[in-house]
Amino acid sequence: MPKNPFKPTRLALLLPAFALLPAAAQTTPNDNDASKLDTVIVSGIRASVRKALDTKEASNSMIEVIASEDIGKLPDTTVAESLARLPGLSAGIDRGNASQIVARGLGPRFVGATLNGREFASSEPDRAVRFEMFPAESVSGATVYKTQSAEIVEGGIATTIDLQTVQPLAYRERTVSLKADALYYQLGKDIQGAKKLAPRLGGIYVDQFLNRTLGVALAFSYYDQPSLEDRVDNWGFNETHSADVTGDGKVDKTPWGFQNGVKKGTDKRSSLLGKVEYKPSSNVAITGDVYAARSNILEPTLVHVEGNVGNWDGWQSGNFSKVTTDGGYVTGATVSGVNLDNLNARWKQNMRNFAAGLNGKFKLDDWQLDADIARSTAGRDTMWTAVQMSMLQPGSVTWSFPRDGWMTYGFSTDTGNPANFSTNVTEQWGPTYVGKLNDSLNSQQFNASRAVKWGDISKLKFGLRATQRDKSYAQTSWYYSGAATVPTSAFQRVTVAGRPDFIEFAEGFDSAVPKYFGNAALSADGRSPTTSDLVQNSWRAKESSSAAFAQADLNGSVFGDLSYRGNVGLRAVHTSQTGYGMEQVNSGAPTPVSAGTSYTRFLPSLNLILNLDAEDVNQLRFGVSRAMARAPLDVMNAAHTVSIDPNGVNPTTVSGGNPQLKPMMASQVDLTFQRYFDKDSLVSVGLFYKHISDYIGIASVAGTFNGKAAYYTQQVNRDGGNVKGIELVYQQAFTKLPEPWNSLGLMANYTYSDSNIKENGDRSGGSFTPIATNGLMKSNGGLTLWYARNGFEARLAANHHSAYNRAPTWDSTAFQLNGAETWVSANVSQQLTSQLQVRFGVENATNQRVTYTDPLNPWHQSNFQFGRRFNVGLTYKL
Repeated sequence: MPKNPFKPTRLALLLPAFALLPAAAQTTPNDNDASKLDTVIVSGIRASVRKALDTKEASNSMIEVIASEDIGKLPDTTVAESLARLPGLSAGIDRGNASQIVARGLGPRFVGATLNGREFASSEPDRAVRFEMFPAESVSGATVYKTQSAEIVEGGIATTIDLQTVQPLAYRERTVSLKADALYYQLGKDIQGAKKLAPRLGGIYVDQFLNRTLGVALAFSYYDQPSLEDRVDNWGFNETHSADVTGDGKVDKTPWGFQNGVKKGTDKRSSLLGKVEYKPSSNVAITGDVYAARSNILEPTLVHVEGNVGNWDGWQSGNFSKVTTDGGYVTGATVSGVNLDNLNARWKQNMRNFAAGLNGKFKLDDWQLDADIARSTAGRDTMWTAVQMSMLQPGSVTWSFPRDGWMTYGFSTDTGNPANFSTNVTEQWGPTYVGKLNDSLNSQQFNASRAVKWGDISKLKFGLRATQRDKSYAQTSWYYSGAATVPTSAFQRVTVAGRPDFIEFAEGFDSAVPKYFGNAALSADGRSPTTSDLVQNSWRAKESSSAAFAQADLNGSVFGDLSYRGNVGLRAVHTSQTGYGMEQVNSGAPTPVSAGTSYTRFLPSLNLILNLDAEDVNQLRFGVSRAMARAPLDVMNAAHTVSIDPNGVNPTTVSGGNPQLKPMMASQVDLTFQRYFDKDSLVSVGLFYKHISDYIGIASVAGTFNGKAAYYTQQVNRDGGNVKGIELVYQQAFTKLPEPWNSLGLMANYTYSDSNIKENGDRSGGSFTPIATNGLMKSNGGLTLWYARNGFEARLAANHHSAYNRAPTWDSTAFQLNGAETWVSANVSQQLTSQLQVRFGVENATNQRVTYTDPLNPWHQSNFQFGRRFNVGLTYKL
């Protein structure tokens, strides 16, 4: 591979040199040139850093803040990328994009999310939020609450993330910002026929009318992103029925097989935001907003399948040569007399998100009243299908898949020649299936507050909130009508760098399959769900919640002249839930069933900030609270299968969902020292501890079914444990350095987390092997170097996390150990005129590869890559 010209060290050395280039117009004066200006205007990177620190310092909670540098100008493509850079946070990667957030050693199911303070529906099966659905044009900032207070919507144990949209009346005049980028995906050049170039468009319009009493904002985005991936999956090993293939007299554990999938699809994402603010007087403010987003994914995928190397009871031992082993596992070999099949597959995934709300704020004498109603919906339509082409003659496969290494393989026969494959084509890895997920969430909220002078109590706050949620998933699956005869001329060769060639339908999958398998082959119209669809794959959950809170804001002095502030409060939550599904007993006809439960939880909280000096430079922050995270919606269903021994000897076994699940609870303590030693500078040391009870994990538990003894394999509330850690933050603008170095800034953070909570990795129901909890990163951190001078801005960012368990599929028990990763990005921009800016950036600059490892077997791995992404763009601001 050629040397990377964008090595982070080279970019770091070039930043000050770039800044010395003459700018066509200096619209962002140097902050330190105060002798030439009466008022110093701070904008760009430095403005966002300063605004974020000011907000963080003034908050009564422990928070992290993302502040937009300018209208429509978050530092990243989506808010997910920005969130993943914050202290204590990281993100799981989906299709090369930061997506779901991991916080302080806890996975997405512990992360609450709101939009303008409102909980919203999700296109994921549980409750997790795909933050890449929020582009920079639609979000003006975000606040990450690391400690709880009574006024915050319940649902986040690790953190609650509130995304904020633009406030049009906060701007003094009409403002329009338009962005256009051209992106280049490096992996696309390695996959024949893949898309390499992509457009990204976005813009925002803000205006004020009626003597600045009416404000309007409109924002849009469109991103036609290539969905590219080169991935290899090891199927695991023949551990008990293998044989000696190295000749040393010991049994060698041979792999069952592997597959290599190459995606060359697209992910078209678009969003639209509309917001109106009406403030006829200082006593009334009405806000209405609508947000809609779509993601249309189409992924043609080519797959090589090698499943004939398991060597059951040694029948293939004589065909093995050039064998390499590691710990008794065969990690490489040449095996003769096997086939390498070729699959043409296609995955479609269309997601939609909608959120709308109306908010009114009123001042009535000494009272501040806030009324809010909102509705949000989300949907996800998916379809999977694939056909297989089998080779006519066996050959020999050579592969190498070292532990924690990159897999390579080759085949003795030309795998890109259609003439080497049978014309008898079958559906494979079926059945074809269509799935439809729908989520709706309505909320109503009323808050009241008033300032008081009751000793150290400065304000009282009260609130009521109600929500109604309904989430469901339905699946229909089917097989094509037998095999089809497809002529060799219908296929074409596809070359992929570093892999044996593939073959694919020359006219495209969507045209070829109906042509050879019938017009209805790819349609779910008129088809009925199978028993498996109804019992194992379809579900519904309904939930109604009500909450009330009372909170007192505190402000006083202690220990003589030291001041303190904070809040103390109590939130009470009552929830009723019902799960629906189908029950199947001894392979009988499915019948509908439902069940549910209700619960009430009390969530006290206390936040205190002690100012250790008169200038509030040094702060000691303390938080203690009780928090909750509701059960994932997809496992709250009532569907299950039942096996009853007709002879009455063995106990009944039941597996499925659990509508009786209660929320996970946490008692948590935070203690942090913060020193704000300059306007753009902070050093912080924090400790956190969470004791989690009623932890939700899979288990096999004893119970009864129809009055007889039974064992249930399902998600249950069980003993939890603790999560603890330390968080370090340092950031500084080096304004006291000599020019041009005085325009440099640094942001660095590191978090260490540990936990004794265990997941159960074995889903058989017989025995369970404990593994580390979902989301536990022992360490994660980031380093961002920025530079801003004479209209030139630059960032170099690196974010690292250690290995952690995650569930990257819809099966919440299918854990994978996501390997350690370091994601590097670099961005530079130059203001050419007061209106026009040019930008250049590179994401995943080091071409970080991803490794998934079976938590129970370190040799059972998958690895894949997405490649680097480059962009060149313009921003035009009126």
